[in-house]
Amino acid sequence: MDAKERILIKSHELFNRYGLRSVSMGDIAAQLGISKKTVYQYYTDKDDLVSAVFTAVMEENRTCCCQDREKADNAIQEVFLAFDRMIDMFTNMNPSVLFDMEKYHPSVFKKYQDFKNQFLYGMIRSNLEKGISEGLYRTDIDIDILTRFRIHSIMLSFNKDVFPGNRNQVMQIEMQLVEHFLYGLATCKGKELIEEYKQQRKTRLEQRNV
Repeated sequence: MDAKERILIKSHELFNRYGLRSVSMGDIAAQLGISKKTVYQYYTDKDDLVSAVFTAVMEENRTCCCQDREKADNAIQEVFLAFDRMIDMFTNMNPSVLFDMEKYHPSVFKKYQDFKNQFLYGMIRSNLEKGISEGLYRTDIDIDILTRFRIHSIMLSFNKDVFPGNRNQVMQIEMQLVEHFLYGLATCKGKELIEEYKQQRKTRLEQRNV
């Protein structure tokens, strides 16, 4: 692993743990045992580094979303696969990351907004259309409205105004939100699948904790 990649990985780790504002270029250098000058050889300033970190995160998410879509047997399983991946990411993310990004790194936040409003919009809309064609989602839903609703509910657990003191409740909040979303969409056939995947997920978690 070269120095540039090591800086990227360590920065991501520190940003997730402490938020963006609290981590300086000097902190990153110290954690890696290198000089601050070395960090600046690869990244012109902190904004450049934040951009590199979250561009990589978004590209990884893009790849995983496409893999989930290919792997899933149906639209509902695709949502469960995406949910598990999202929880793995959110579990280690400091709730202040998006707030810091919006306030102190607006150009990076715009990239995140574009990713959300273009790529994620397309993925969610495609999932809704697929679910309808499979007879798992109701045919009378407004696809555009529910796509936008889901996009904006994904990060709701990080909103301190809505869920204050939520650092240790992210998984619980997100599970409630995704279940609310799915049950609202589902036909009787779809609800049976939701119950099936919920039970499978519960069994996996229990086995993991043994």
